[in-house]
Amino acid sequence: MLIRIIAALIIIAATFISNRFFIHMFQLNSYQAGTQLKWYNLNLRKIAGEVIILLLAELATFVNGVTAWNIPLLKGDKGMLVIALLTLLFSLTHIEKYVKKKLVYTMRVIRLHVTIYIIVVLVLLYTILTDNTAYACLFSGMIYALMPLIILIANLLNRPLEFLVKRYYINDAKKMLNSNENLIKIGITGSFGKTSVKYFLSTILKAKYNTLMTPESYNTPMGITMTIRSKLKNITEVFVAEMGAKRVGEIKADTDIVRPTCGIITSIGPMHLESFLSMDNIKKTKFELADSLPKKAILCINGDDDNIISYINENKEKYNDKTYNLITYGITNNVDYQAYDIKVNDRGTCFKMKIKGSDEGDDITFRTDLIGAHNCINIAGAIALAHNLGMSLKEIRPQVSKLEAAPHRLALSKSNDVITIDDAYNSNPSGAKAALDALNLFEGTKILITPGMVELGEKEDELNKEFGKQSAAVCDYVLLVGVNKTKPIYEGAIQAGMHEERVKAFDTIQEALSFMYTIESFGEKKIVLLENDLPDNY
Repeated sequence: MLIRIIAALIIIAATFISNRFFIHMFQLNSYQAGTQLKWYNLNLRKIAGEVIILLLAELATFVNGVTAWNIPLLKGDKGMLVIALLTLLFSLTHIEKYVKKKLVYTMRVIRLHVTIYIIVVLVLLYTILTDNTAYACLFSGMIYALMPLIILIANLLNRPLEFLVKRYYINDAKKMLNSNENLIKIGITGSFGKTSVKYFLSTILKAKYNTLMTPESYNTPMGITMTIRSKLKNITEVFVAEMGAKRVGEIKADTDIVRPTCGIITSIGPMHLESFLSMDNIKKTKFELADSLPKKAILCINGDDDNIISYINENKEKYNDKTYNLITYGITNNVDYQAYDIKVNDRGTCFKMKIKGSDEGDDITFRTDLIGAHNCINIAGAIALAHNLGMSLKEIRPQVSKLEAAPHRLALSKSNDVITIDDAYNSNPSGAKAALDALNLFEGTKILITPGMVELGEKEDELNKEFGKQSAAVCDYVLLVGVNKTKPIYEGAIQAGMHEERVKAFDTIQEALSFMYTIESFGEKKIVLLENDLPDNY
């Protein structure tokens, strides 16, 4: 029995190491069982050790229970100890050396751990106490080998509790919002640009209002709930909530909590097509924000976005000036708030603002350190809503000069002879094209480092190939992260005439960055665009 106890303790240690890795992937996969199973299928090498352990456990069972073979290492309790030691060895392959976003030990993760270890301990108690040596070997191996599935089983068992906990927190957040009767609640959604507009709008409104926004990319029901419960105060006058979605109905889940009194739809494009399945589903989901607004509420929409305007036109009875205070913004002539006379260089951007039916902005020039004409569209959206909430353009202008790029969204940094444009969170065709346009503003050796775009469904290869062609027109070097995944970008760049010696693929971003430093720039500065940075589950 002593050998079995030692073996059981070793297996517990092994399951702790592997379990932490698989739960990390589960968290990155938004706790979606289907997404996790797909991840297992795409990353079979990550669970190869578990398969070997299962086969070995079955062999030990066969040797002990059915045959008279004399394999000393697998006979009796020694078989269980050998299996335990191998589980520990294989678990070491799941130690994450380079992690972009660490596992967050939320209460949900802790509850998941507890349920898993109740299952593990119960099975290992059986292996210690049973008289059947063959079963002891089999079940000790199975409890480790089936860990990827046990996580999903534990999540299923926890679902009723998680539902009750989630309901409690959401209802508490709703009560806090409802207790502030005069609170202005702003919802912002879009396929891209929503985080930037959130930061821009919050910066502008702070000049007049006590403003709270959801931080970083907190755009899910629990992220919004967490912000409300931890940061909303009685003195808060404006709450700005970013609302994201990968599936139909997810924006509605956000709006059911916030019940926004006004909103902004920044864009509609082919983001998360893998889960949305169609552009129609994306359009319907983004307009769930509009559907949640009270009658005659302010709804600001990007008037330069063809998908938004076409959806409005297709549903004129539902989305019109009688239903909403509908305001368009952009950089074209047919919008209510137009940024025009735009001048962009590598030091920043300046523009003027024309308001339909008013001459208020005729003599005002807005300046910002942000680069890229596309930022003028996002700033115009923020100005449009702030103006309709009672701020004059003269009040808004100094706030625009204070705007900073949202983290990892065309954020500039300089180190010696290298200028870095960090656009790591933008993984969509429009955002990638805008980032290349920003890169093209600079003089020097232009280098793109990217793993490409994902979650674009059947169009993924086509859109990445087009991205490769666009890159060839701007960049001196294209450094790809992920040899197999980035083949469409490579093909696109080569087809567009880029020399194959200037298009290189690497296994990791560290390797790509190391190569970047070896590139001869002949006295010029190197301008490095980091376009997209896939999370650890990729």
